[in-house]
Amino acid sequence: MKNAAAARAHKAGDASDDAGLVSPGVMLAATSSKRTILFVTTEMSDCVKVGGLGEVSAALPRALASHFDVRVIIPGYPQVLARHRNLTIVGEIDAHAKMPACRLAHAQTPDGLVVYIVVAPELFERDGTPYGDCTGADWFDNHIRFGRLSSVAAEVALGRVDASWSADLVHCNDWPSALTPAYMRWSGRAAPSVLTVHNLAYQGLFPRSLIGDIGVPQSDFHMEGVEFYDQLSFMKAGLVYADHITTVSRTYAREITTQEHGCGLEGVLQQRAAEGRLTGIVNGIDESWNPASDPYLATNFESGDWASRRINTLAVREAFGLGLSKGPLFAVVSRLVQQKGIDFIMQAADEIVEHGGQIAVIGQGDPEIEKAMRCRFARHPQALGFQDRYDEVLARRMFAGSHFLLMPSRFEPCGLSQMFAQRFGSLPIVHRTGGLADTVRDGVTGFQFSAMSVNGLLNGVRRAFAVFDKKPLLSRMRAAAMKQTFSWTESADTYGSLYMRGIGNRSFSLRATRGV
Repeated sequence: MKNAAAARAHKAGDASDDAGLVSPGVMLAATSSKRTILFVTTEMSDCVKVGGLGEVSAALPRALASHFDVRVIIPGYPQVLARHRNLTIVGEIDAHAKMPACRLAHAQTPDGLVVYIVVAPELFERDGTPYGDCTGADWFDNHIRFGRLSSVAAEVALGRVDASWSADLVHCNDWPSALTPAYMRWSGRAAPSVLTVHNLAYQGLFPRSLIGDIGVPQSDFHMEGVEFYDQLSFMKAGLVYADHITTVSRTYAREITTQEHGCGLEGVLQQRAAEGRLTGIVNGIDESWNPASDPYLATNFESGDWASRRINTLAVREAFGLGLSKGPLFAVVSRLVQQKGIDFIMQAADEIVEHGGQIAVIGQGDPEIEKAMRCRFARHPQALGFQDRYDEVLARRMFAGSHFLLMPSRFEPCGLSQMFAQRFGSLPIVHRTGGLADTVRDGVTGFQFSAMSVNGLLNGVRRAFAVFDKKPLLSRMRAAAMKQTFSWTESADTYGSLYMRGIGNRSFSLRATRGV
């Protein structure tokens, strides 16, 4: 290791008072010496976002920053480097196995959040998404790219790269960083670690023959290690080696212990739950989701000012080329993938149009789904609009202008769109699963349906039409939805309690805030 001093003494074994469990809902008291947290991610909405992970990675570290020294580590994608131009190189990391040497840069956001950037041009400076090329195909060397991220994060956490800093606890997110706890163990030292599962369906599976490329010990390729049906699994490794597992809603925490939603990993997750090492913590949304002050809306409004809100409805109809209508406008703001139930929306479209409704869809995803939607929506150009892109301004106006949000996900670990919609007075129609079940109050702030089918979705849609025809009830539901805050404060308190428990006790369980 170059340009790194010996790591400072690690505080994981401290028995100080602030290492105890803090009750949820009570913010941790600031201490004179903040505990240090390394937050490992592949997305951050400041500069690069594919899904909800980007929002979480931008919001949660900031929500915790007044009580912890939280630092984010992220790959040096072109978008990240373009956003952070004043970089200071704080260390160099040697090549390991087939993972190339790289550098660690230190940057800071305008509001003071410290960001470590893994500078490895041959791995990360490519056109496309964090995970694949411009056609949507995964990068052929993703095991090396994210093995490198995880191994560097482990070294940073242990104080072997930035001579001035090490981590009391490491918080990893999803499969691309899930090997971080394993690399720490393999190095002979380990800080306490938390792995958050944002979507268990994405597991980081690679052929067994590739384990040598990223320095995985052959002795750890077994059922109690990194092996999953004779493949290398980044996610499985994280579930095995991390001290605690969290996921992004209480309902999803229960669901992933079942065969239906466990993606073959329900056995290890059942074990973690029995040990008190699996917790569901619902995501929050940031304060910018406020219709009274959002600068991107066609006009701002408050609860009860439905006339002003209607201007956003007109703006959405104009943006999608839809005709004027006295019927409801249904919005879809989503990745266009099978998980999201987009096929059910397309099947339900004719009935929605027949009853005077309109649908506006924005999103990208599976090329075949995009093609099918263009064909289906071409039948009713005045009532059905589709744009195969993501635009933050238009998305916010859709939440602010639609009457209802369609979200019939087959599964949804947390979901954010249903929270955004409620804050802006659009009532979500959701499948009763995961975070959708936890954040939408059926018949109060939106509509839930149980049957995962087009008929299930249509039952929710018919209820929505009935409410739309009863304006006083529609107004009451909108007002109730807009009162929902979905603040990060409570979630951050729970993470803070989890961190402090983990720092104080290397093997820990979170009893007061258990999700399952």
